Order: sequence, then C-alpha cells, then structure tokens
Amino acid sequence: MTSLTGGCACGSITYRVTEPLQDARSCHCSRCRKVFSAQASAYALVAPGSFEWTAGEDMLTSFVSEAGEGLCFCSRCGSTLAGIVDGKVHGVTLGCLDDADPGVRLERHIFVGSRAAWEPMPQGAPCYDEHAPKDG
Repeated sequence: MTSLTGGCACGSITYRVTEPLQDARSCHCSRCRKVFSAQASAYALVAPGSFEWTAGEDMLTSFVSEAGEGLCFCSRCGSTLAGIVDGKVHGVTLGCLDDADPGVRLERHIFVGSRAAWEPMPQGAPCYDEHAPKDG
C-alpha cells in the first residue's frame, strides 16, 4: 500500500494519501499563476477515499468557484494544499508532498497558450494550449 504524506510550510496542517497519485499535470493559466504564486501549478489527482487530513484541519481555508471547484490553503502560512470538487479533496499540489519522489511525473502541461511571456516551457511532457484531450 502506498502512503504519501504532505503538509503546509508552517507545519500546522498535514495529510496522508493511501493510494498512488494519478494524472499529474502542470497548469500554466493565469488563475494557477496567482494561487500558486509561481509560473504554473503542479497537481495530481487522488483516488476517491484515499485522502485524509491528519492534523490541523481546523486551520484550512478555501476558495471555491460557483462551479463547486476550488483550492484549500493553510490559513496561517498560505500554502496551497489540495484541490476540491463539491467539497471533497480531488487532488494535491505536488510541492506540498513530503517525499521528493511521490511516484508520479508530470504527464502534460495545460493552458500553455496563456502562460506568462517570461516562462520558458520545460521539456519532457506534451503541451496543450488549453485542456488536454483526456480532460474532456
């Protein structure tokens, strides 16, 4: 059984994922640049039922869109920890995992058509101007 752990920068919030991560991707849209304070996001999906907060859940805050999709943050240090859909954790940000090798590699770069002009594109994974075909 896989067991990955992660948490925020200040250590207030921790979590565990008990199944392998899936569908790792990097998004280069303007919204991801803002919420990740970086040139892009790095994110992977979690299998249903495989994610649990292990400490500090009361320190979470979130931003949720009208469509019910959003992100969870630490209210103390601001780390972007997880993505949520309809109130359930959908995926985790790769940068907040404790293990430097969580067993996944970025499978694709999405929304590169709106990437920042100052960002050079990394090599090694397909790039899509918007969603990749398997995003639907």
